[in-house]
Amino acid sequence: MINRLPPLPLSAWDDQQRPLAEEIINGPRGALLPPFEPLLRSPELMAHAQRMGEYLRYRSSIGQRLSELAILMTARHWSQPVEWAIHAPIARDKGISAAAVQAINENCLPDDLLDDEWVVYHFCQQLHQQKKVSDEIWQQAIALWGEKGVVDLIGINGYYSFLSMIMNGAQTPVPDTQDYIIPE
Repeated sequence: MINRLPPLPLSAWDDQQRPLAEEIINGPRGALLPPFEPLLRSPELMAHAQRMGEYLRYRSSIGQRLSELAILMTARHWSQPVEWAIHAPIARDKGISAAAVQAINENCLPDDLLDDEWVVYHFCQQLHQQKKVSDEIWQQAIALWGEKGVVDLIGINGYYSFLSMIMNGAQTPVPDTQDYIIPE
């Protein structure tokens, strides 16, 4: 598989790309990670996407543990190996069990999720597979996180679907995850 939109060398960045790429590099990600390598071709889109992603990944109202679970559910739905390689270790680090991560990767039902993780699991699964969320799961999510949390959860699913489509279309290769785990 050929990477259709490989990283651009620094010397090739134009005056619009350079400051926007540097904003990502100097932010909490610490590097121009694979989703942003193809997006650099559209710097303004990349800048807006990065700001949304920074909020959803680091500051969403459902917290990083549950955000990472939602990211994994989305990566699995889209069969997106880059997002999976980056976020599976982070999800484990944030408290999602290794067994649950493995089960999700194998498209199996995990057997050791916490109660709030089950709500995220079912919410994401329904949203991706059925294109809607049942009243029961919706009400459980509202009870746990309120409307803001539910909107953030939907946003995580949408944002990581967008990144998955970008990388699946560009055939972005899986990185060495050791290079991409950014400590908090």
